[in-house]
Amino acid sequence: MATQVKAARLAVDIGGTFTDVVVEHQGNQTTAKVLTTPRAPEEGVLEGVTLALEQAGLAVSDVGILIHGTTLATNAIIERKGAVTTLITTEGFRDVLDIAYETRFDQYDIFLEKTAPLVPRYLRLTLPERIAVDGETLKPLDESALQALLPILDRENVEAVAIGFLHAYADGAHERRVRDILAEARPNLMITMSSEVCPEVREFERFTTATANAYVQPLMARYLTRLEAELDKRGFAGAFFLMTSGGGLTTLETAVRFPIRLVESGPAGGAILATEIARECDERQALSFDMGGTTAKICLIEDYTPETGRSFEVARQARFQKGSGLPLRIPVIEMVEIGAGGGSIAAVDAMKQITVGPNSAGSEPGPACYGRGGTAPTVTDGDVALGRIDPASFAGGKVKLDPDAALVALDQSVGQQLGLTKEMAGYGVIEMVDENMANAARVHSIERGKVIGEHTIIAFGGAAPLHASRLAEKLNIDRVIIPTNAGVGSAVGFLKAPIAYEVVRSQYMTLRDLNPESANKMLRSMHEEALAVVRAGAGDAALTENRIAFMRYMGQGHEIVIPLPNRDMTASDSVTLKETYDREYERLYGRTIPDADIEILTWAMTIGTEVGAVETLPRADAQGVASAFGERRVFDATRETFETVPLYRRKSLEPGMKISGPAILTEDETSTFVSGRFDASINHAGYIVLQRVRD
Repeated sequence: MATQVKAARLAVDIGGTFTDVVVEHQGNQTTAKVLTTPRAPEEGVLEGVTLALEQAGLAVSDVGILIHGTTLATNAIIERKGAVTTLITTEGFRDVLDIAYETRFDQYDIFLEKTAPLVPRYLRLTLPERIAVDGETLKPLDESALQALLPILDRENVEAVAIGFLHAYADGAHERRVRDILAEARPNLMITMSSEVCPEVREFERFTTATANAYVQPLMARYLTRLEAELDKRGFAGAFFLMTSGGGLTTLETAVRFPIRLVESGPAGGAILATEIARECDERQALSFDMGGTTAKICLIEDYTPETGRSFEVARQARFQKGSGLPLRIPVIEMVEIGAGGGSIAAVDAMKQITVGPNSAGSEPGPACYGRGGTAPTVTDGDVALGRIDPASFAGGKVKLDPDAALVALDQSVGQQLGLTKEMAGYGVIEMVDENMANAARVHSIERGKVIGEHTIIAFGGAAPLHASRLAEKLNIDRVIIPTNAGVGSAVGFLKAPIAYEVVRSQYMTLRDLNPESANKMLRSMHEEALAVVRAGAGDAALTENRIAFMRYMGQGHEIVIPLPNRDMTASDSVTLKETYDREYERLYGRTIPDADIEILTWAMTIGTEVGAVETLPRADAQGVASAFGERRVFDATRETFETVPLYRRKSLEPGMKISGPAILTEDETSTFVSGRFDASINHAGYIVLQRVRD
């Protein structure tokens, strides 16, 4: 596609239930929310794009940049709907995926089930070869043995191959040779090399990342190719970017090669949006709360920066337990994600307790109130039963809701099981999902040594504004901010993301024996790789560069992140890096280890476009009390009866206006429920600010 610059920018976020679209043109944003079409995701995308552009008075040909994020790769891994994949590895190492860390994520669960590898054992094939930790060839690659594997690939109808040799991060020559032979012999195979997708030490994580990339690559390549072709037919000739899990944008070509980097692309956009809002509102400690139709995502933002990491677990067997999923070594924005969305299914377990999620009704068939064949009660059914959602205007009126169907589902699956009225059954579902999210936020903050009550919630996503005030109550948080176009918040965040790419390499050395020449050679290679990806999308735009190293005291098992200078390394850097490391280690752990040598295991470099400065918003002048346009009866669980609550149209609210809770603020993509413990006001940017009323 050409990359000519045009006026309009378009963002698309595919979720498990809804597909969100935002068009930005001449300073204005137009949004659309449509049901996701799981069997052919591009159909929902094209429907949403058409709708949003029509509302904006634009054509597809007017779009200069399209930015896309999706959960398709994540869902394919969780639901095991990827390609038939083979792992070709070093002789004697086929069971690395089963051995894993040689630990149990729950020491005392005798019925514990680990997440099964994406590649079954019979599809893990081996070759005689061996590279040493320093890159020296100990055993040459046996190419004749590779020829003997070809009939197995044919017999098993293999679509994708992951190549993962021991110590390939030090020298990927054997992996590249296997790739070349396979590409010539079986040109239709999609091939992933661990030395490309994850060139780092620790073979288990490297192999799982390589197999996951291969597993989703055919699916993602077909989808992205179909979407690109359909957009071309409609006259799109702009630049096509994909959101990555690390919060940057990458090109379509790179996304097809490394689709595993798209795993958390949607949530990453939400974290970027929350970060910018934190800057605008001068909130140094913020909690990003993104609740959509399928999941809820929570991310801590400290000093206007979201926490980032180098690993992520997908398909966890246990909700909050580390080690219960498949580890992926990719750049990510750190967050906790749980099955708590509008479509999360509620039930009563054997102990007569209400459970919510992680299973979701999705968009097909959807919650019972959608009238699309779903019969199981969901969180959305609970909100409808409590009167918090207007059935006629849900999703901008595109999805008509049936309150009676919601009540029937709640009664049959929850109320009759526990002897509750339909409304109290709905309240029980809502209270449980809110507690699940609160518990996830508590655990996430405690693990990072943060006090959750000192943060401000920034809530967005189709369901978050409905649940934000109750979540704040549970977490003892006083302030909640709900931005403009909150219902499509992640897509809005895409439009604020930089074009960026991170390259990682493992090269072992100690600070005492620092080899600047070797380090500089590697760093220059990393710079060239990252620059090529970024320039493909950014053109001649000004760029930033960030270098870091993962270092540890000799003999330790885990590393900490230390910044590196953006220049060639010199011998004197061994002294300054040791001082920097000791300071950071003491900050984290309260002590240092005198005279211990320090090891560098991994180096990382990120190149990206500059992020524009964000000005802190001035306080809005008081404009008095807003006027309600109507009222609705909302269930009050403390009295077990309905009370009349005023309704306000968000688009008619001006900065400075104040609203006392309880109240409901409606807009096309979501509604904000203000509980009686909060008052609402509109700030200078038009954001809703909920402030706790203290007795």
